[in-house]
Amino acid sequence: MTVIHGIVVDCANPIELGAFWHEVLGWEYRRYSEGWVSLRNPDGGPHLGFDRVPEGKTVKNRVHIDIRPVDRSRDEERARLESLGATVLRLVDDNPDDPHEIMADPEGNEFCLVEPGLAGT
Repeated sequence: MTVIHGIVVDCANPIELGAFWHEVLGWEYRRYSEGWVSLRNPDGGPHLGFDRVPEGKTVKNRVHIDIRPVDRSRDEERARLESLGATVLRLVDDNPDDPHEIMADPEGNEFCLVEPGLAGT
């Protein structure tokens, strides 16, 4: 058996991007240096890492993170994320069973904000 150890996001500034995701998820820092930051998943799942790379983001992410609020509405979470520096790219509402926002973190990496009730998806 193999498990996912971590998910790593390439970025220009791991410290700033790590701080953004630390605030979004509330996860503790696992490793922290100028070129590498990782956050510990409190549930024991994969950690989330941020690695400095020299090239900038130029196209849509091939892999992205989906997040789901557990103690607030999607609207409340969207407002909180925007206050932390995220931006809404677009609303996806073509499927009434799965409305969600495609958002971007402060470096432009896409992620999705899904409905609180979508625990099993």
